Order: sequence, then structure tokens, then C-alpha cells
Amino acid sequence: MARRFLTAEDVRRLGGPRIQLDGETVVTPQAAEAAASAGIEIVGPAGAYAPPVPDRGPDAARAARTLPHLPEPSSTDGIGLVVTVVGRNRPGVLAEVTAALGAAECDVRDISQRTVGAYFHMVLTCAVPPGRDFSALKDTLQCLGGESDYVVRVMHEKVFRFMHRV
Repeated sequence: MARRFLTAEDVRRLGGPRIQLDGETVVTPQAAEAAASAGIEIVGPAGAYAPPVPDRGPDAARAARTLPHLPEPSSTDGIGLVVTVVGRNRPGVLAEVTAALGAAECDVRDISQRTVGAYFHMVLTCAVPPGRDFSALKDTLQCLGGESDYVVRVMHEKVFRFMHRV
């Protein structure tokens, strides 16, 4: 059976002191907030509603079992990253990003860069050596660029592939 979602609009429409859910319904954060502010109790089959444990993502065992059709990352020696950089073009942007990746011993597998006028867009796919802390590397890269120069976003390759599947 497919999951159903309880939205804030559903909470406002249903009203009442209590909303009873079945086991397949997921409450959106906005619905939980709307219910709390209106004093409405949301109840699941086992009592008070509790958000489900996340079952998707690069480390979720259930995703590996239930989504076997997803391709494995191209990186076999470590996790894969997709790094996107967008901002005002100036000399040294590529050097700053690749220096941070190099300091973490990441292997840049592919790079694509475009400039349009005074702005650029760059996408890098990288392999991270085993044992590296993904969160620390992500934080380091996303702090590059300052507040108005450019923005860096880092995504695990499995998440990127999952988001862009057909």
C-alpha cells in the first residue's frame, strides 16, 4: 500500500480534538505544527503519533533492500560526492574548491564548468577515500566562497542518483 500524507490543510479541514491515522499515513512537519497550535491530538495505531524512522538515504539499510534497481556510485574506493558551485566569476574559484578537495585527498573524477557573463556554474564529481568524515568535508566545502562571492553545495552521490532517477 502506498504512503499517504496528512497535511496542514487536512488538519484544518478535519479539526476536532483528535485525528486518528492508519499505519501508512505520514504527518508532514507543517501538519504536526498546525495540530499542536490548534490543540489537536494526532493518534496512530500504537497511540500518539511518532514520526517514522527515515528509510531513505545513503546509509539506510531499508533503501538498499527496497531500491536495488538504483545504480551503485561510480566510486568503488570510497563514497562519491557531487559538488555544485555557483556564483560570481573571479580568478581562483576553481583553485579554492579543488584545494579543499585535495586537502581531504578526494579524487576529482569529472568536472563541468560554464560561465555566463559575470557568473559561473561548476559541478564536480569526486571520490572520497574510505574513513573520511563526510559531514566535516561537507561543512568545509560549504563554508567556501564567503557570503556574496559563490555558494558550494555538497551531496552524497547516492542521494543525487536517487533524486534524479526516472
